[in-house]
Amino acid sequence: MDFGFGVEGEAFRSEVREWLQSHLTDGVSRREWERVLGRGGWIGLGWQEGGYGNRTASLVQQVVWAEEYVRAKAPPRSGHIGEKLLAPTLIAHGGEEQKRRFLPPVARGEELWCQGYSEPGAGSDLAGVRTAAVREGPSYRVTGQKIWTSLAHEADWCFVLARTDPDSRRHHGLSFLLVPMDQPGRVEVRPIRQMTGTSEFNEVFFEGAVAEHVVGGEGNGWRVAMSLLGFERGVSTLAQQIGFAEELGRVVRAAVESGAADDPVVRDRLVRQWAELRAMRWNALSTLGDARDAGAPSVAKLLWGGWHKRLGELAMLVRGADAAVGPADWSPSAPYELDVLQHLFLFSRADTIYGGSDEVQRTIIAERVLGLPKEPRG
Repeated sequence: MDFGFGVEGEAFRSEVREWLQSHLTDGVSRREWERVLGRGGWIGLGWQEGGYGNRTASLVQQVVWAEEYVRAKAPPRSGHIGEKLLAPTLIAHGGEEQKRRFLPPVARGEELWCQGYSEPGAGSDLAGVRTAAVREGPSYRVTGQKIWTSLAHEADWCFVLARTDPDSRRHHGLSFLLVPMDQPGRVEVRPIRQMTGTSEFNEVFFEGAVAEHVVGGEGNGWRVAMSLLGFERGVSTLAQQIGFAEELGRVVRAAVESGAADDPVVRDRLVRQWAELRAMRWNALSTLGDARDAGAPSVAKLLWGGWHKRLGELAMLVRGADAAVGPADWSPSAPYELDVLQHLFLFSRADTIYGGSDEVQRTIIAERVLGLPKEPRG
């Protein structure tokens, strides 16, 4: 099987590298960087339709852009939720008016989005959503709580999975609503403070927030939400693997510096991590764009979630006792940052849970791909 990118792909790679080198500068805020990307036409390469302010690109070119972006150590994206999740969902399920209202501002890097799925009682079991939306004329009033909401403190909009039929259960009676975040007194964002005093996620509280847009029709939220989760995995998986390779390199260097690499068992684990990463890349390339393979996203999630978690454990092993030591200037009264490998270990503990737990992915593969009997539903 040929995993090369061809002459056209490599020419595009050169164009991407040149653009990134000439536009990456220090001191640019994440929000302004989104606008820089928008002016360059680099937002929305993977959208299935043009005409909304984005340039289009082949699947190969999308992979090249994603990989080179990571290699260039470009800033973390604030607009990826709008570009990679909301936009393709609107293209697949939204009305023309919704597409023309929301897609161009995303393509220009002007409007940022966050995702309102998980709740304190509905994480991997998303069908347990309790956030309610009551129709008032042409709009809805949304009341409830969402949790683990990345970038909610920066976002202009939130797509929210809410229950519009109060008598419904599980995945029935849900709707996919677009909620503006700038509603003082009706939308409140609270950072989730970690033991370090820092915060990476937020809680969002809706108290009668107004939503005027429902995507895919009232009551069809589950179908739309599941479609969105399918868009979450794809080209971005290959870019993610570039970051994984850099993390693996740090762990190898730490093993050499600490002397842990002299242990044959440790060396075997390092080699195994490298080999599994290569296998993940080949798997991702071989299944990319194959809509017939219903289990491919679940297989990919199982592979990288477990791999990344094991890498975090290995990162602590090779550093020995130093892995548990905080910064030299630590003070119990002030927040502090974990170093790169400590963050890798702690954050990767959640990799097999968020975005669909391992148990959920195995169930999908068993029922939808292998055709095994479904589990009894309570």
